[in-house]
Amino acid sequence: MSQRTPFPQQAQTRPEVAERFGDLHPPLDKQAAVPEANRCLYCFDAPCTAACPTHIDVPRFIKKIASGNLGGSARTILDANILGASCARACPVEVLCEGACVMHRYNKQPIQIARLQRFAMDSFYEKGTALPLKPGMETGFSVALIGAGPASLACAAELRRRGIRADLYDARPLPGGLNTYGVAEYKLPLIESLREIEMLSQLGVDFHFGEMIDAAALMELERKHDAVFLGIGLGTIHHLGVAGEQLSGVTDALNLIAGYKSGVLARVPARVVVVGAGNTAIDAAIASVRLGATDVHIVYRRGPEQMSAFRFEYEHARSEGVKFLWHVQPIGIRGDKAVKGIELTKLVSTEDGSLVPQSGSEFLLEADLIVLSIGQGTHTDFLSELGGKGAKIQLERGRILIDRVTGQTSNPRFFAGGDCTNGGREVVDAVAEGKRAGIGIAAWLEGQHVKA
Repeated sequence: MSQRTPFPQQAQTRPEVAERFGDLHPPLDKQAAVPEANRCLYCFDAPCTAACPTHIDVPRFIKKIASGNLGGSARTILDANILGASCARACPVEVLCEGACVMHRYNKQPIQIARLQRFAMDSFYEKGTALPLKPGMETGFSVALIGAGPASLACAAELRRRGIRADLYDARPLPGGLNTYGVAEYKLPLIESLREIEMLSQLGVDFHFGEMIDAAALMELERKHDAVFLGIGLGTIHHLGVAGEQLSGVTDALNLIAGYKSGVLARVPARVVVVGAGNTAIDAAIASVRLGATDVHIVYRRGPEQMSAFRFEYEHARSEGVKFLWHVQPIGIRGDKAVKGIELTKLVSTEDGSLVPQSGSEFLLEADLIVLSIGQGTHTDFLSELGGKGAKIQLERGRILIDRVTGQTSNPRFFAGGDCTNGGREVVDAVAEGKRAGIGIAAWLEGQHVKA
């Protein structure tokens, strides 16, 4: 099904759920935003801009806030990052722009770049300002984009700015990928993700929902379009491979987050165990607390020093009451038809640094819900089935290999970006890769046309 309006107007998080997921960082008002903007030193060679994967001109947009030019501030942000509003909420700015702020050198708090960026974008939406970006003169070229997550959305924006038709195909009923389905509500509310995506319809992007693209469908799209962009993300979360995993009450972190964001899930039971210690595991644990759980544990086979979650995410989880069990490994899930607990064993280090189960250390941690968050697989196997005379799309451990400057794959008509190429990084990284690929596709198409 194709539609220019990118999502059903009634799509929103249930009110009773939204109430429990207040903003992680409440928005600034004008009285707070202007003084904060005036703290900025407006560095000429700004390290904050260099630290942003999309290279937003941070001093420029902040200076426009200080001078009262909020429209100009939003234009500066959008020119570099079409998903600037969601990145203002979801980016780990502590390790990106704000982490690079020169204020750290003077033992001062960094400029609140993310909250200022959100202030400018919220003002843009509230005023109903027209999108400052315009589609370019139509070239007659068209590109199929598989997946409607941040990488594809950013790629589509760059294509439309250059007059290239962009058709996005996604298996789900709503666009946005992880922005819509996988980012915690207290960071990025569903309605905010969808409101932002609506801008792309103003650029003339076409969305096709409920479209599962297999090898045959992809070959057909390749035939119909001049190029193809693969923004297919990652696959399902890995299984533990232990007995009892099929019991009712075992789910994964992405399903849990998508469930409450899409209105399917309003509450969870009292006792929840999350397996894994990445940022998504943290999000799932905090969500469980806010959805009514009174006893939430994160269990991890290594120690806090080895967890992949950012330290500030870990501290946030602790402040919400999440408990952590380190150096334990699941060996089974107990229950009849439904989960009653997860069986764990303690791990100890050997002389060579590897971890092995400690004999006789097994114990049962009671639970009503077990949430898996131990990494995602890939779902690129279907790419090997592509026929035709074109070069095969090269993969490495399931990830699509690309030219990091242009996003082009080993098959020149295929480009890619986002989690399917980088293994799962941040939203802003996917936006940056999609943006580069859009520019790369346009340059390649122009080059092919010149050759012809």
